[in-house]
Amino acid sequence: MKNSFKAFVVREEEGQFVGALEQKQVDDLPAGDVLIRVAYSCINYKDALSVTGNRGVTKNYPHTPGVDAAGHVVTSSDERFSEGQAVVVNGFDFGMNTSGGFQEYIRVPADWITPLPNGITTLEAMSYGTAGLTAAQSIDELVQRVAPQDGPVLVTGATGGVGSVAVALLVKLGFTVHAVTGKEAEHDRLKQAGVAEVISRQSLLEETTRPLKKGLYAGIIDTVGGPLLASVIRYVQYGGLVTTCGNVGGAELTMTVYPFILRGVRLIGIDAVQLPITERERLWNHLANDWHLSIAEMVQMKALSDVPAVVKSLLEGTHQGRTVIEI
Repeated sequence: MKNSFKAFVVREEEGQFVGALEQKQVDDLPAGDVLIRVAYSCINYKDALSVTGNRGVTKNYPHTPGVDAAGHVVTSSDERFSEGQAVVVNGFDFGMNTSGGFQEYIRVPADWITPLPNGITTLEAMSYGTAGLTAAQSIDELVQRVAPQDGPVLVTGATGGVGSVAVALLVKLGFTVHAVTGKEAEHDRLKQAGVAEVISRQSLLEETTRPLKKGLYAGIIDTVGGPLLASVIRYVQYGGLVTTCGNVGGAELTMTVYPFILRGVRLIGIDAVQLPITERERLWNHLANDWHLSIAEMVQMKALSDVPAVVKSLLEGTHQGRTVIEI
């Protein structure tokens, strides 16, 4: 084990937030039960906010972001984990106000760690990351109430991290998938991924006055929130289910109660931050086995030095799919 290692560190300089590679010491890491050598991390929208100084995500700087990490245990004071074991860390306060995955070593509480099951590598785990785990949560809720024969499922934000994994999982499970995107250039790629119909985001936002529309969808996986969520709920069939996990389209939800009281639609919130470890293990087992995907085509491999450029594309809305950081 090296005592000195590389890390991506964000510092506040004269009101500006600047990230760069630095050398850190293992002794600088926060207290915790388990020391892990990180093999891979990945970049999420929350990381982009942390890198650019969003105090709602990260309160204190300097800070090493990265809300996801996968690697191998170096040392552990908790008997649940042994040297060399493959593990994944995400959720809780990891990468937000606790030093995160954009570095070679992390030290975290044992209760934040999920053992990786057989059948999934650390690279595959970060190809999914929090986005993939969030998509898996959404699918898990959906399949308890909706079956492929019930009708198509709509995915909003279908080219983003959560949306792209959700589309792939739904196609694998035999659902007819319709996708919403604001990126016209991505229509062909979505069709190649198995999407039956691609819908322009703007077309769903243009007419929002009628409280109910024709029931087209058995379910919806929403990753956007705001006015788009309010619009698409009106198209859900009787007894359908909607999951929502994001607010990039807005945090406010302005709509009538009619989809809920006249069609019995259920709206389920998805949170990957405080999800119990037992649930995380169950979902990772799905992703390692019956839900296993070959998602290499939607993954970009980058280095720590590429973090600023990826963050820029995320914030500008030009980022596609998943980006894995090779540590």
